[in-house]
Amino acid sequence: MKFQDYYEILGVPRSAGEEDIKRAYRKLALKWHPDRHKSETRKDAEERFKRISEAYEVLSDPDKRRKYDQFGEHWKQGQEFTPPPGAGGARRMSREEFERMFGGDGGAGGFSDFFANIFGEQFGRDVGGGARRHARFRERGADVQAELALGVGDALAGGKRRFEIPASMPCPRCGGTGFLGKHVCPTCMGVGTVQKNRTVELSLPRPVRDGQTLRLRGLGEPGEGGEAGDLLLSLRLHGDETFRLSGADIEADVPLAPWEALAGARVDVRTPDGVVTLTVPPGTRAGTRLRLRGRGLDDGHGGRGDFFAVVRLALPDALTAEQRELLARAGSAGSASVHGGARQASS
Repeated sequence: MKFQDYYEILGVPRSAGEEDIKRAYRKLALKWHPDRHKSETRKDAEERFKRISEAYEVLSDPDKRRKYDQFGEHWKQGQEFTPPPGAGGARRMSREEFERMFGGDGGAGGFSDFFANIFGEQFGRDVGGGARRHARFRERGADVQAELALGVGDALAGGKRRFEIPASMPCPRCGGTGFLGKHVCPTCMGVGTVQKNRTVELSLPRPVRDGQTLRLRGLGEPGEGGEAGDLLLSLRLHGDETFRLSGADIEADVPLAPWEALAGARVDVRTPDGVVTLTVPPGTRAGTRLRLRGRGLDDGHGGRGDFFAVVRLALPDALTAEQRELLARAGSAGSASVHGGARQASS
């Protein structure tokens, strides 16, 4: 197992006093709590937070700190470590024993092998072994929070879908406080929440908006003698291959044949309100943004965003011989050329 340098993790010297350790922990816990991080960095922040909580559990407890200092002086973070027989005057506990004591479904909460082996037995006496639920969850089940990432195209398609989502719920052991008395909760490692996957069958709402929260009753944690909690599901919309998102505005490319852009056309486009006919004025240039006011997403304040159709010139997948001939004749009829973007103007 790897030696854990708890002083280095908290950034304090070995001579640090009790108040120094508390201040260091509070500062780091505030910085690295997962709730302060976006989804893309949340997992790394959670792992960092758990290591910080483990270090605090040891260094804030005089008995554990004294035991740790007995064999920690000559070791460095990450080195392979085997404690000498009888170190600390107590039987060492295996990782498996520690996990069984606090529940086999992730109940060890992320304590390292080092902690479980050296401090597991003592920690079990401190907080009481065996999985149990906090009093706040002994009747009605806990509400569960989750986010569902959804492409704009899927959201616009609507209908009923089945999703598996990672859900966050208050820790059932500590009630979401992160501590059992003065000890770090072994189930959530001080985070206050635990993660569990949920499978839900959802009818996508209309209208739909980014950040919209749906309350799915009875899909939270089961109660003990009471009703189940609810699932609070937040929808997070993102752009996809067809649609781009900017707040409540939607932007999408609309391909036109050259003759449609030249003569003008009426084309059907998919919007949050269904298929809408877009009028393209004659002589429309590629890159033109045509606005459909109020055809975007619900902005959450009683209004709607706009839908922007961006004209792109394209050729049909299959051209007739006559169309090919006409295009070739158009190209040879004059010397005018197109330019812009990365295209270098001809001299």
